[in-house]
Amino acid sequence: MPDINVERRGSVAVLTIDRPRRRNAIGVQLVEDLTQAFARLDRDADTHAIVLTGVEPGFCAGSDLKELADTDLAGMRAHEAHTAALARSIAFLDTPVVAAVDGFALGGGFVLAISCDVVVTGAQARWHLPEVTIGWIPPWGLQAVVARVGPVAARRLTWGATPFDGREAHRLGIADALVEAGENVLDAAVREAEALADLPPPAVASTKQFYAPLVAGTAEAADAWANRLFAGDCGHPVAQATLSRFGVKA
Repeated sequence: MPDINVERRGSVAVLTIDRPRRRNAIGVQLVEDLTQAFARLDRDADTHAIVLTGVEPGFCAGSDLKELADTDLAGMRAHEAHTAALARSIAFLDTPVVAAVDGFALGGGFVLAISCDVVVTGAQARWHLPEVTIGWIPPWGLQAVVARVGPVAARRLTWGATPFDGREAHRLGIADALVEAGENVLDAAVREAEALADLPPPAVASTKQFYAPLVAGTAEAADAWANRLFAGDCGHPVAQATLSRFGVKA
């Protein structure tokens, strides 16, 4: 069964992560499904914008460590590298992608959301990069954090000592648009996408292509370096204890 659903709203495609029992965590199949869906929609002349969201309870809880329990550290690193490539690819699509974040965006889910071109967040959504608190550096996507808030603020967010809500995410620049409690986050994100979809598609694509290297920077090299640092961190007792709770063989 696919881990995603696609719904058409005129010239906007709503791409929904559908793994509620795993809190929409990023598993192997989800990476494959999203990669294929983005590529297919980017080639579709009738799709002028994409909204990425998740079913309740939230946007995405990060890597699916329970699924990765059957692998070893090398397998984990490979999975994280594939996820990193997916997130980086969003900047290089011709079609603009809007993230609709409600409930939570945690770890890899946090970075997947901010890898999108526009981020819409609910005021009460929970944002957090918890990796350092459980023993390791986030193994990919830190260039996306830097692109949005700058290196000094990105470093503080990466330490992840304190989760924050959507209102703070908007203030920091992690999110571009804020939706107050009681309003529908997905509907607000679709409106953002419709505004982009109404623009001339070639000019929208050219704008994305111009800014892609400025936004992505040296993300591929940075992700490779973070992946190596992550592997080293996994030898620390705190990381070992985290991995053992999920049955991962490090």
